[in-house]
Amino acid sequence: MLSLMRKNAGSWIIKFILGAVILAFIPFGYGIYQDRRDVKIATVNGDPVRFEEFNRQYNNLVEQVRRNFGGSLNEETIKGLRLKEQALNQLIDQKLMLAEAANLGISVSDQELAESIAKIEAFQTAGVFDPKRYEYVLSRLRLTQDAFEADQKRAMLVDKLSKFVTANVKVSDAETLDWYKWNNASVDLRFVKFPANLYQDINPIEDEINSFFETHKENYKTDVELKARYVLIDPKTYTDRVSLTEEELRTYYDSNPDEFYTPKTVEARHILIKVDPQAEEKSVEEARQKALEVLKLAREGRDFAELAKKYSEGPTAANGGYLGAFRKDAMVKPFADQAFAMKAGDISEPVQTRFGWHIIKVEKVNEATTTSFEAARDDIRRKLTDERAKALAYETAESIYDNSFQGDDLVRNAADQQLAIAETVFFTQKGPIEGIKDGAKFAASAFALPVMDVSPIQELSDGYVILQVTDKKDSQIPELQSVTPRVRADLIKEKQTEKARAEAEAFLAALHAGKSFDDESARTGLTVDTTGFFTRKMPVPKLGNNPNLSGAAFLLSPQNRWPQKVFEGNNEYYVVEFNGRKEPSAEDFEKEKADVKEKLREQKQYRAVTDWLAELRGGGEITIDNSYLN
Repeated sequence: MLSLMRKNAGSWIIKFILGAVILAFIPFGYGIYQDRRDVKIATVNGDPVRFEEFNRQYNNLVEQVRRNFGGSLNEETIKGLRLKEQALNQLIDQKLMLAEAANLGISVSDQELAESIAKIEAFQTAGVFDPKRYEYVLSRLRLTQDAFEADQKRAMLVDKLSKFVTANVKVSDAETLDWYKWNNASVDLRFVKFPANLYQDINPIEDEINSFFETHKENYKTDVELKARYVLIDPKTYTDRVSLTEEELRTYYDSNPDEFYTPKTVEARHILIKVDPQAEEKSVEEARQKALEVLKLAREGRDFAELAKKYSEGPTAANGGYLGAFRKDAMVKPFADQAFAMKAGDISEPVQTRFGWHIIKVEKVNEATTTSFEAARDDIRRKLTDERAKALAYETAESIYDNSFQGDDLVRNAADQQLAIAETVFFTQKGPIEGIKDGAKFAASAFALPVMDVSPIQELSDGYVILQVTDKKDSQIPELQSVTPRVRADLIKEKQTEKARAEAEAFLAALHAGKSFDDESARTGLTVDTTGFFTRKMPVPKLGNNPNLSGAAFLLSPQNRWPQKVFEGNNEYYVVEFNGRKEPSAEDFEKEKADVKEKLREQKQYRAVTDWLAELRGGGEITIDNSYLN
């Protein structure tokens, strides 16, 4: 396999596959239990989905979501996102697709696999596939070559099959125009607001407060609270145990050339004259002639940035066509080849890509550089010291965890390692927890444990933690006396909201009965305002993001000036009236036509794949053990 890769180091790959495949093998601390990993939790036409692959897929999803949510992710959120169901469905879909690929005779050859792996930057040295680098990266990830290559081949098979399914997806000009009009038509509304806090003369009596509390007492239940003890194993305390030789530093430097190599970049501006990828030759030539006219102006000395603002049809036009500094592989090939062949100050002839014709001006060329070993030595030492200190800390955490089961085991085992046990006060699932930086993550782990059970090792921002829940306070409904101020405030707010809604509905009823918007506004002392024109994709100006209002607004017209209901905002209600409508211009449509068509094509491709998968599911024999989804 490696000899084949050496011969094909310059071939293509869908770059996202690497991240997806490597991610699937990274351990995130949730653990795959030895006694469960071979358990079958589902079957797809007789092919089992085993607990080990399900658990790995689920952990991947959790980690992806955690990156987005940060410290606010907790077990409740994870359950709400139904990540276990998502993980299992992804595995079922994958097995259905792989089986269908086999039925259709779609395969990935060893040659294709070798070419794809050889193209992955993580396995390259100075842009060329490096077998030693390949082995080193996989070993650092604790992957075997066979396992990695099997997953890579599966990912490529799925991609090939998706392209097969979507090969005949087309989008017509009429579809494109209809979509553009629907999304870019705009309306203007007049409106009046009925804020709830406008009604201040509300003073509920004691019986009303008692009745409100009896009806809503569940809203005032206290949160479940836990108390825990824990041991923190801080990697920083292990750095003085790490000793590194000059040879080890040099080996790391030699094994990670990409880390010390800064590739050549070009800083440039461009002017884009768009061309539909499916345009006829005449249209392509007309666009080229337009580009030549702009090029002539640029070479006559006109300011390139100002020309870009005036003539460019690309997304960077408003910024003078500025692209910043970019690597060669960041741009489509014809554009990159031209830009990287130019010197600072050069202006290119028109260059054709799938987007249209580009005129490029290179402003600066940053040649490739490599940081010397001498300059990198201290950084390498710090990095390796931190990594090894972290590994020593984790070994200590493993030793404590492996010997801690219940009762005072955690205390005794921490003491054996000369580590202190800390205790929390009572805390809720929301946190925060005094003394804990990652309170939400700590709380999520604690709330997943029975009292006196010991948690798996948790990695927090300041080290590894093993915790044990020592006490629990169940949720309970408090006595009214302890929450009377809250209950009274909530009741007043409810009555204010009811009053605002009633006044708004009376106002709207008057309009439908023939009263004037201006007359009713003057009678009630309300100020009339306008939103200005907005599209379906925008929040409604001055009224916020309200999908119900946006949908109703585009049903209004001069003959149908008012909706059938009032709309609720942030502690207020409002009544709206049609004030005008504008259709998008044909000129704007032509500018965006190619992008819109491509977007619609991608949407149709996605639907084609999901519909096709639904058919496969409907015709397949799929059984699921739902106990693993709880």
